[in-house]
Amino acid sequence: MTIGEKIRVMLVDDHAVVRVGFRMLLEASGDIEIVGEAENGEAAYQRFPELKPDVVVLDLAMPGMGGIETVRRLVAREPHTRVLVLSAHEDMVHLKRVLNAGALGYLSKRTAPEELIGAVRAIAEGRVYIDGELASKLALQDLNGAPSPADALSEREFTVFIQLARGQSVNQIAETLKLSPNTVGTHLYNIKQKLGANNQAELALIAVRSGLIEA
Repeated sequence: MTIGEKIRVMLVDDHAVVRVGFRMLLEASGDIEIVGEAENGEAAYQRFPELKPDVVVLDLAMPGMGGIETVRRLVAREPHTRVLVLSAHEDMVHLKRVLNAGALGYLSKRTAPEELIGAVRAIAEGRVYIDGELASKLALQDLNGAPSPADALSEREFTVFIQLARGQSVNQIAETLKLSPNTVGTHLYNIKQKLGANNQAELALIAVRSGLIEA
């Protein structure tokens, strides 16, 4: 980016009203331009090459392949992709997974509107931006060394785990993640073994108790 150029942003959220709100907020800053929108990760992945945004502002909890998988695919396609993830989740597991997938920023939806503008500007410059309160929690957790049961899962297993915990079937997950049902079934077996769960209901309970999904 050169001096005077606006930051080109793509908004990705399954709620049209939310996208309208973010558009109004960000464009009112004067140095940010919304170049496109997408209602889910699949649409964002398809539109990205055409829009060529400087920053992708992406909701974590979307139907379909979800935020973490979307980040992973965008970064795999274009390693210099700069993604800011917005989330209602304030657990450290999602934060770590999002950063490991390649996002540069993570912001709680409860933060002040002006912080979103600051986060977009920081990420456009290639700087990591984490919600201040969440960054403090992350530092404390690292000091205390308190692990989550989900830490034992691989990145792919974690993605499948969240989908299962939300009630998705093996076939639905296979279609969403472009995997074979047999592959998802193998992931399900490994997830249950690692988490000590006997069925999908117990997986959902573990996810709720870990703060990964809402009851």
